[in-house]
Amino acid sequence: MRRRVKPGAEADFERAMREFVDFALGFPGNCGIDVLRPQPGGPREYTVVDHFVDRTASNAFKEAPGYHAWMTRLRQLTEQDPYIEELDGLGGWFTPPEAPRPAPPARIKVALVTLLGVYPLTSSLPPLGAWLLPAWHPLLLNVLVTGAIVAALTWVIMPALTRLFARWLFSTEAGMSNVYLYAGPMFRELVPRIKKGAFQ
Repeated sequence: MRRRVKPGAEADFERAMREFVDFALGFPGNCGIDVLRPQPGGPREYTVVDHFVDRTASNAFKEAPGYHAWMTRLRQLTEQDPYIEELDGLGGWFTPPEAPRPAPPARIKVALVTLLGVYPLTSSLPPLGAWLLPAWHPLLLNVLVTGAIVAALTWVIMPALTRLFARWLFSTEAGMSNVYLYAGPMFRELVPRIKKGAFQ
């Protein structure tokens, strides 16, 4: 979600965003929020990337009465209605919103982080599945194990690795000063050690 703040309303918008982030992180199924500030001298655009475990959780959040109240409050501080884009699967973790902000991570970085997530799963789950289900046909067992690997990558491993390596993945010459990371329940202990001082 991308919003352009009214001139002079930046401080009020950031205060409101702090409260909105607390509200969103407390919603069931929220896996974390990335808030991107505008570059100095650039458009007054703030981007919020809200991660959910699945589409059902995302839709439930957008249908909540509190969500609509927050959209109304934030709209009063912005010039127009927000631009909203929804992404599914791994793309939602690796693709930052379009705009002159942190560039998409280099392919080699994406490949290395993906390898870091895939290798342990592909090394451990197939033999584990064969040991637990020795009577299963190899093709059926392969489908089950592959599905488990994809699910683990999409909802657990890649979200955690993307946050863990956020500075390195999205680093630019200008630095990461405009990126602030927020974590859901799974990452509340991890993220403060990655980036302190968010919205301070």
